[in-house]
Amino acid sequence: MTTTAPIGAHLIGGDWSTDAPGGTAVSDNPARPDEPVGEYPLGDAGTAAQAVGAAVEAQAAWRAAGFGSRSRILERAAVLFDERADELALVCTLEEGKTLAESRGEAVLSAETCRYQAGLAKTSTERIFPTGNPGETIRTVRAPLGVVGIITPWNFPILIPVWKIAPALVAGNPVAWKPASNTPLTAVAIAAVFADAGLPAGVLNLVLGPGSVGGALVADERVDGVSFTGSVGVGRGIRDVVTARNGRVQLELGGHNPCIVFPDADLDMAVTAVVGGAMGATGQKCTATRRIIAVGDVHDELVDRLAVAVTALKVGDGQDPATAIGPLVSAGARTEVVEAIDQARAEGAETVAITEGVPDGPCYQAPTLFVGGTDLTITREEVFGPVSTVLHVDTEDEAFALANDTEFGLSASVFTNDMWTIDRAVHELRAGLIKVNGPTTGSGNPRPVRWREELFGPLGPGAG
Repeated sequence: MTTTAPIGAHLIGGDWSTDAPGGTAVSDNPARPDEPVGEYPLGDAGTAAQAVGAAVEAQAAWRAAGFGSRSRILERAAVLFDERADELALVCTLEEGKTLAESRGEAVLSAETCRYQAGLAKTSTERIFPTGNPGETIRTVRAPLGVVGIITPWNFPILIPVWKIAPALVAGNPVAWKPASNTPLTAVAIAAVFADAGLPAGVLNLVLGPGSVGGALVADERVDGVSFTGSVGVGRGIRDVVTARNGRVQLELGGHNPCIVFPDADLDMAVTAVVGGAMGATGQKCTATRRIIAVGDVHDELVDRLAVAVTALKVGDGQDPATAIGPLVSAGARTEVVEAIDQARAEGAETVAITEGVPDGPCYQAPTLFVGGTDLTITREEVFGPVSTVLHVDTEDEAFALANDTEFGLSASVFTNDMWTIDRAVHELRAGLIKVNGPTTGSGNPRPVRWREELFGPLGPGAG
């Protein structure tokens, strides 16, 4: 494993650039705030315009390259993601804080995503339909959209960008990409993988900088489509700007995901999945388990078992192999979580478990488990951290009603061995991703569809 962090730079038109019209910034290590990861240049609206211009210039040739050529580049990228998995994992852990195992998992899944997209490129995209008129048919084909603007978050700084970039590239669309400000050097390492795989100049362009750089990408009328993962407010603003010019938009804006545990559930399986879904990656997942709905008399035993498991979690530096839960991404993120916890307690939530032995530091937060009612703010609003609440209902009907009682609808899960209950869950839960006897998080080839406001358009492998 290399311990050398990548140097910060933009990638525009095939050239690495350290131009810094917005000045420079330092990428911080949330586990060790006194050991910064590295410096990087800040672009501005002009830098964003250059990136879009380079993509526009590359568009015709990339479209004409054909699926075969494009898929071969993605196959080479997959090999490089595997070869550089340890390097990518290190910089991801240094910048984001998650464990090396979690970071390496992102790199490995990125390789799989590139292979999957390369395989799709080799399948026919044509469909033929009869019109009803003798001798007449309708033929449909997929064609490149054009320049795609991509704005990605910090919580999965390797995998989410690849989920967006790979489908866009293989379909013939050049990309202008603005990554999260918390993980710029991880983005540089990803861009280097695609560049070294043989991607032509201008097909993938990377611009580092503040949120205003992303705003400039979105506002640029040369951008034909935008894919964004982030906050609800920002996402809705992007939707309005892009659709006003008849552009395409794909958004993933968070979730408040329920897990229903029925009395016949395998509690060993359920406890492991619920704790992992709620606290894994320090709770910084859009698909994290925010509400644990216990049905009937399973409640007390479930709470007791969850409390034991949460208390025993190991919180620490993500580079330590013994660590299960790393720090939050920033001190500001921890402040938001602490405020939500304090509010929950003030509203009457009962604390049933807090992880012990948490290190000192501005970004470390003890995983916390509450028991409470639906009147708690924390059971309505997303808290991006290792916090979850157990809610008790008496009947199956109440469980499904409570699970659906949210403005979100990203993921959900149920634990039961009853096939009728499983079938009901699949048909009644209002979520794009529904899992049976598994956590609300994670899926090999996720392709959830829109349900309500948090997801607009398909996401993940196969979404191109």
